[in-house]
Order: sequence, then C-alpha cells, then structure tokens
Amino acid sequence: MTALTAARDLLGTDPDGIWSAPGRVNLIGEHTDYNEGFVLPFAIPHRTFAAARLREDDRIRVSSTFAEEPVEVALADLSALFPSEGDLRVPEWSAYALGVAWALRDLDPSAPGIRGADIAIASDVPVGAGLSSSAAIEGAVASALNDLWNLGLDPVALARAGRRAENEAVGAPTGIMDQMASMLGVADAATFLDCRTLETQSIPTGFTDAGLELLVIDTRVKHAHSTGGYRDRRDACERGAALMGVPALRDVTVDDLPRAAELMDDVTFRRVRHIVTENQRVLDTVAALRSDGPRAIGDLLTASHASMRDDFEISVAELDTAVDAALEAGALGARMTGGGFGGAAIALVSHADVAAVTDAVESAFADAGYLAPHIFAVAPSAGPRRDA
Repeated sequence: MTALTAARDLLGTDPDGIWSAPGRVNLIGEHTDYNEGFVLPFAIPHRTFAAARLREDDRIRVSSTFAEEPVEVALADLSALFPSEGDLRVPEWSAYALGVAWALRDLDPSAPGIRGADIAIASDVPVGAGLSSSAAIEGAVASALNDLWNLGLDPVALARAGRRAENEAVGAPTGIMDQMASMLGVADAATFLDCRTLETQSIPTGFTDAGLELLVIDTRVKHAHSTGGYRDRRDACERGAALMGVPALRDVTVDDLPRAAELMDDVTFRRVRHIVTENQRVLDTVAALRSDGPRAIGDLLTASHASMRDDFEISVAELDTAVDAALEAGALGARMTGGGFGGAAIALVSHADVAAVTDAVESAFADAGYLAPHIFAVAPSAGPRRDA
C-alpha cells in the first residue's frame, strides 16, 4: 500500500483533497541555518501525504499511521496548547500537524475560511533518519490547510508556519532550512538558501549528466531534535556570537577565527569554528557546482563530516563507519547529513561504483555488529503538490 492510499484509507471517508510534501537531504551546510548562514539542501522523492476534509464544526482531528489513536481538539483550544514551552500536552507526532494549524490560524484567527478539519497522515519518509520527516508532515498539512481554508499564503509563509510549529509547538530549536527545502524543492536542483534573508537560488546539481548517484545511508540510529544535544549546540553558537559581538555567527569569517580562539573556551571555539568553516564550504560548493560540476565537490563534503565529527561533535560511530567505508570503496565524498546524533550519511558515488560502495558499507556495519543500514539513492525532486 502506498502512503497516499494509506492516508486516504485512514481518513475513513472521501477527502476533499490529498496533499503531499517531500523530505529533504542536506547536501552541505549543517547547523548553519539557525546561525543565519547558508545551506544547500534539496527535496527528495520520499513524501508525506495528508488526506483532509473540512468539518461542519470548529474541531480539528489528526490521525496518523504512526499512532493507533487520533487526536482531536477545538480550534480555539490550540492557543492553550501552544507554545508548549517544553511541556507537550498532546502526543509529539500530533504536535507537528496541530502546531501548523495553530500557526496558520494565529496569522488571522478571524479569517472566514477557517473551519474544523479531519486530517490523516501517512509517509514514506524514513523517520529519525535526518531526512526531515517532520518538515514533510508540516509541509503537507500546511499545504492542505492553505487550500481548504483559502488562506492564499506563499511557500515561504507556509515554511515559516512549519518552523513555528517545530520551534514552539514541538519544542525543537531548529532553523528554517528543512521547511524551506521541502516547500521550495525543484527537480534536478538544490536550493541555495540564505537563512538570514530567506533569499533562494536553484542550483542545478548535474548528478545525472556527470554519471553520479547520491546515496543515502540510513544508519537506523534514531535521533530527536527536541532532546538536549541539539539545544546545547545552539546555545554554544549563541554564546560564541555574543563573545564576538555579532548578531549571529553568519557575521564571523574564517579570518576572524584566531581572535575567536582567544576569546572562547575550547568547546565554544570548536562549535564556532564548525559553523564558520561550514558556511564557507557551502559557498565553495555552490561555486564549484556552477564552474566545475558535481565531481568537484567531494572533498568539501568529506571536510564537512570531519568538522561535524571533531568540532561540532554530533556524529556517532555508525555515521563515521558509513562515511569511512564509503570513501574507502571509492565514493568521491561523504558526510553525515541532518542534525546529527544518529540518522543518515550521504555519499556521492559514480554510478559504476554504487554496488561496491553499498557492499562495503553493509560489510562494515556487519563487522561492527551494527544494525544493517538502509541504503538508497535520491535525486532532487519537486516540492509540495496536491495529489487528489
């Protein structure tokens, strides 16, 4: 059964429509988004579907293949649930969807089109793999409600609503990269996003023409952004920016790092160094794709992983094993992707080497006694759409 069919069946009645939004892979630019820096993600073919229909009352009911029981609340009660301030009063899976409804309704509670709705969610985006299953939920629900409620919001406004849901309803201190990547996906291109201005450019990746595949290596080590490790890194970045006297680490350059080292303790400095050098790697990757093509970006991907492993300390043994095995088997570059503490790695691989790299990673995991990884190729794909 496809996720689209599952969402339709779960609703239990004919929907007014079915909408979907993709997960995303971040090609490069990790943890730079909430530091007002640069990122280069792209939407993937894996999608979350929301089958929805309007109700005659003012209640919103969400159900999901993730959970046995639906969650139903009055629209007027959403403002009492959120912001959650770290104390979720609904199951976490439902907070992504209900949080989007709250954020959209909060823009104009008296908008004439706002009514109760039933929403059923199903997904084929791997959960906890660093592929932004949460932003896919938010994008699908936001797209559905934008149409059903006749809000007329553009993709950036819907992305902002998704980020607000994630930050304030779920309590995950993420930036806006995931939502923007999902909402603005374009086939065969990555989204170069300036997280300060929200200006975007579509950057053709050229993978197919260059005979390359981007493999996702899902380690099956689950992660959660609402737990402490992510927040600790964000706090360190804010501390570093304050010590440098700038609004955000976006405003610190590689040339400023010697002064940063004098002002900060070792841990804070290494967190700052990752962000500053990662921002530069994003810019260098965009320049390389434009001038030399995708075969020129491998070393930048690998350097990004080393920085996340050593300076930001968000990798885990399974991710390091995936990256090392892929590189030894001939990958042009490899890195963990996503927020870290588990999830997935990516490897840029010549088409002829896909089988060898896959076998090498699987063997390395087996030798280490890890769960078998889930390995699959992805290509830049389109953003949200109405499917029915």
